[in-house]
Amino acid sequence: MRRGALRERLDGLLPKPLSYVVPVEHPESALVRRRRRRAVAATSVVGAGLLGASLSTRPGSREFYVSTGVVAGVWTAGGLVSGPLHLGWIESRDATLRRPVLTPVATGVGAFAFFYGAALVARRIPVLDAAISRVLLFADDGDDRLVLLTTLANGVGEELFFRGALYAALGERFPVASSTAVYTLATATTRNPALVLAAAAMGGLFGLQRRASGGIQAPTITHLTWSALMLRYLPPLFRRPLVPEGRR
Repeated sequence: MRRGALRERLDGLLPKPLSYVVPVEHPESALVRRRRRRAVAATSVVGAGLLGASLSTRPGSREFYVSTGVVAGVWTAGGLVSGPLHLGWIESRDATLRRPVLTPVATGVGAFAFFYGAALVARRIPVLDAAISRVLLFADDGDDRLVLLTTLANGVGEELFFRGALYAALGERFPVASSTAVYTLATATTRNPALVLAAAAMGGLFGLQRRASGGIQAPTITHLTWSALMLRYLPPLFRRPLVPEGRR
């Protein structure tokens, strides 16, 4: 009996599926919606342009850190000035509402595992191998602490804007698909197919988390978890072994 009661309690703590939308609404006035749309339109254009420029700099250079820091600042400012943002909730099977923490972390770990497996395949595809290797140069040739800092800052900024301000501005007009499309188009300014594919896949996941929880906390935690793991474990996978001088 005790074992059955314990199992029932543990089952009750598990979150409901990602398709379940927590019944929490945040109505906004017409004034807030107009201000949000203006902020979103301006930030989308400026942020996308700066994002493309940031990855055109030399890896490890001062220009790279400054430009990526500016991009993070633009996404963050665009999200904050657009109007109120909400953290969101996750509902367990026992109908308890909690702030999402453990589930987003687990989701980020699972997303990393999927991408790591995909990277093993991508190494055998020359176009993707070259594209991923170009991106990872910024990690290999840079200061580990600064690269991590700018990566996480951009992760927070992107969620504040794309799953925060932009998602809210879209209203009921297919916000998951539309916010993912805009996120992917913004990433396309980098002209890197690997980053574009990652943005499309993860943008869809983040959008679903935003819809299910009604806020930005879940996608933000998943984004940061996934980014940190990718930054830690992906560069060694694409690092080329040094060839001795005599064997060249």
